[in-house]
Amino acid sequence: MSVGHKDVAIIGAGPAGLAAAQELRRLGVASVLVLEREQAAGGVPRHCSHQGFGLRDLHRVLAGPAYAAHRARSAERAGAELRLGTQVTGWTADGRLELTGPGGRAELSAGSVLLATGCRERPRSARLIPGSRPQGVMNTGTLQQLVHLGHERVGERAVVVGAEHVSYSAVQTLHEAGAQTVAMTTELAHHQSFAAFNLGVRARHGTRLLTRTKVSAILGDGRLRAVELEHLDTGESSRVDCDLLVLTADWVPDHELAVLGGAALDPGTRGPAIDAAHHTTRPGLFAAGNVLHGAEPADIAALSGRRAAASILAHLTGEPWPAAGVPLRCAEPLRWVVPNIARVHGCTRHLVRSSRELRDVRIAVMQDGRTLATSRLARVSPGRSASLDGGWAARVDPLGGPVVLSVVSARPRR
Repeated sequence: MSVGHKDVAIIGAGPAGLAAAQELRRLGVASVLVLEREQAAGGVPRHCSHQGFGLRDLHRVLAGPAYAAHRARSAERAGAELRLGTQVTGWTADGRLELTGPGGRAELSAGSVLLATGCRERPRSARLIPGSRPQGVMNTGTLQQLVHLGHERVGERAVVVGAEHVSYSAVQTLHEAGAQTVAMTTELAHHQSFAAFNLGVRARHGTRLLTRTKVSAILGDGRLRAVELEHLDTGESSRVDCDLLVLTADWVPDHELAVLGGAALDPGTRGPAIDAAHHTTRPGLFAAGNVLHGAEPADIAALSGRRAAASILAHLTGEPWPAAGVPLRCAEPLRWVVPNIARVHGCTRHLVRSSRELRDVRIAVMQDGRTLATSRLARVSPGRSASLDGGWAARVDPLGGPVVLSVVSARPRR
């Protein structure tokens, strides 16, 4: 079992991890190692053939594979080391990372560790969908890998569960594989993507969007034959013949290493709790990208990794690890907020999501019955983040109770 040391170890070679590696090298950090369990770097964009990647971070638009390749090349050209096919399995008692890779088991010590492991979609079992267990049930990531990396035909008639950005991406992937998406379902009252995406899919592919609808049963022996759908408002059931069911969205951060390392999770995001500088509650451990929340576009994750690099450099050059901050909590219908640890010198913006779509929203930020601020947002929704001003951080009592975000007034989307 070999033991090595790096200034910074980054776990995950997706957009956040690669952008952080590139920035750390630009800032002069000598040894930066990126650990990735897959055999290729780049993360999810590797198997997303559509355009739309890179606008915010690279200021140009690329297809997913080109964006992933650009990020990997940029990190390596900056001098970061990428170690692929290597799984980080845990931590030793004295804080080193435990690795398993092609050369066997190893341990690695690092001055700082950045967790950039991303998120995943909940599988059928976690969604508690009853019925048989036939072939033809998968999530978006599996679908995209089969189609874009394996060039396989996956089916002919599909039902897509979900109506977020990634759900419409799944419809496009199915079209490229020669499959028709006969229906999209969401338990919410509206889709959570752009109106143009919804209209385009319906016009081009003839796909029905079934709102307030859930899959109540999966039918098939050996191969999926059909699904039963239930309308949540009326209780009416219907059957849709299909040979493919694609489960999209419903994200879970890949937080296992944070848990094993004793870092606190935020109850709303289920990702590591962080402050504005990407500190977790474990000294020396930072987190960035979609491990913090599911899921933002790749370029937003990359910007998160880039911001984390400055905080990592400060830690390496002697800045003390901050004392425990004040947790931020959300009251329904708000679902989560990131960053979710408040400090007096906090950030200027927070990302917020809700459990249902609301317009003309007025949000109160309170601590121990004291109003720190009120803010107005044009909209909050489950599938798209809203940006909330964080200028109230200076008014937080560091010895007080949690800061709570709640909706004072709003109107539902018609």
